[in-house]
Amino acid sequence: MEIKLGLKENWKQFSLLVLVNSLVGGMVGLERTVVPLVGTEEFKINADLVVFSFIIAFGVVKAFTNLISGMLADKYTRKRVLIWGWLIGLPVPFLLGWGPSWNWIIAANILLGVSQGFAWSMTVNMKIDLVGPKKRGLAMGLNEAAGYGAVGLTALLTGYLAARYGLRPQPFYIGIAYTIIGLLLSVFIVKDTRKHAQLEAASVKMTTAGEQAHKPGLLWVFKETTLKNKNLFAVSQAGLINNLNDGMSWGVFPLLFISAGVGLEGVGWIKAIYPVVWGAGQIITGPLADKIGRKPLIVWGMFVQVLGHIVIGLELLPPLASGLVGSVLLGIGTAMVYPALLAAVSDSAHPAWRASSLGVYRFWRDIGYAVGALMAGIVAQLVGLIWAVHIAGILTFLSGLLVWIRMKETRPQ
Repeated sequence: MEIKLGLKENWKQFSLLVLVNSLVGGMVGLERTVVPLVGTEEFKINADLVVFSFIIAFGVVKAFTNLISGMLADKYTRKRVLIWGWLIGLPVPFLLGWGPSWNWIIAANILLGVSQGFAWSMTVNMKIDLVGPKKRGLAMGLNEAAGYGAVGLTALLTGYLAARYGLRPQPFYIGIAYTIIGLLLSVFIVKDTRKHAQLEAASVKMTTAGEQAHKPGLLWVFKETTLKNKNLFAVSQAGLINNLNDGMSWGVFPLLFISAGVGLEGVGWIKAIYPVVWGAGQIITGPLADKIGRKPLIVWGMFVQVLGHIVIGLELLPPLASGLVGSVLLGIGTAMVYPALLAAVSDSAHPAWRASSLGVYRFWRDIGYAVGALMAGIVAQLVGLIWAVHIAGILTFLSGLLVWIRMKETRPQ
């Protein structure tokens, strides 16, 4: 069978990978509404930093798994690493639903971090492989729309189930279905895409000093992505701050709005609308990144997120309305940023080391979960939950300014 690049040429496998990534995203959505409340209400944990420890564990483990996932994909194939991700994720809903202590919840999030690092990374890499250089923004928009749309819808569904049946175990039954279906699709129907990446690499000429004909090592790619390449540095720090916002909101919003008198179903809506808008918005912002460029969406997306922090942090509206409006703004801003960041990395990295560079970027991006939860836990303990929102807003504004100053447009002309 002849290997061709392009969305039209590979639409069947691309569509299948969109479905698989919606299941991957749904696994994260299991935790968005319910797990912080399991910590405070079921296990009676009073320290915010301890409650947020499950997010810290998830973020750190996922970040380091992202870092090695590209290298493993090049060594063992994308499909095999995707299957590993699902196998490692199989115990997660059982640990969340029936774990007898908070340490079991932490263990579930360590496994979830590894699972997400492998599975989500592979759906990203495989779509980029399939579409080639011309439709990267669209590919990332569809990928992230499926993933984060499922995060939001699952968060809403778990909030409803928790309000009706209790915090555990009923909300986690859907996670069992996600893992089984995702594993079966990945084993029997998904096809590996490494040959598509090799086809693209063969057609690309080296244009930059320092790029070698052979694939460079992970240390070289890490330095290039983190520090040496100005565009990749700007993108990596923006990704970190973006997910700092998500990590902060993941832990803070359920506790903040419950304490303000919002009911569990209301919190479910607040937690759902952020990733749903984030996900659905990328159907528009992904192709837009191919038309107007990556930089404008990244800069202005960060600033729109700042507006979300202002609405929530300054309590400009009644609690439920403030949460909903602020979450919509956070979702819109993140939808602008997310596919543009991934596309910018793909533009800047040669196909021979693109999977590794994406892994490094996603390392810094997802370490933001841990940084956001750690910051929120410390700040909340010292001066209150609302100040975690204020500080996240300030950091987001500074990150947008840095991209504005340091990054050059990467969109292929």
